[in-house]
Parts: sequence; C-alpha cells; structure tokens
Amino acid sequence: ERTVAGLAAARARGRTGGRPFKMTPAKVRLAMAAMGQKETKVGDLCKELGITRQTLYRHVSPAGELRSDGAKLLSKK
Repeated sequence: ERTVAGLAAARARGRTGGRPFKMTPAKVRLAMAAMGQKETKVGDLCKELGITRQTLYRHVSPAGELRSDGAKLLSKK
C-alpha cells in the first residue's frame, strides 16, 4: 500500500521511475550528422557520445538515417 501511494505521489510531482536513457535527442541529431560523413569512425563517435556501438546502430543507420528507436526518441518532448 505504501509503495503504491509513494509511486502515485511521485507521478503527481512529475517523476517517473526507471533508468534514464543514455541516448538523448541531441545525441541522435549529432550521430545522424556524423554518420552521414564517410570519414567518421564509429568507435570514436561512440566514445564521444558516451554510448555503445549497439546503442548507436539501434538509433541511427550506418548511412546516417534515423531508425525507429531514434524516431521515438526525437518524437518525445
């Protein structure tokens, strides 16, 4: 009961549970621009953004095009 009440109170204050996303809309835009250039090294880009290669490719294609997870992230506020 107390847990449910606490979660409801937190939600009322605008707080949500869970781990924050590593990939932000700004990082997605930067990755799209960088992946569109031939001289971009994926490993260096991942280090710069603080994400893994898997996370990068889940959001942006090798050609720099937006993928479904990236589109979801950009459509959020």
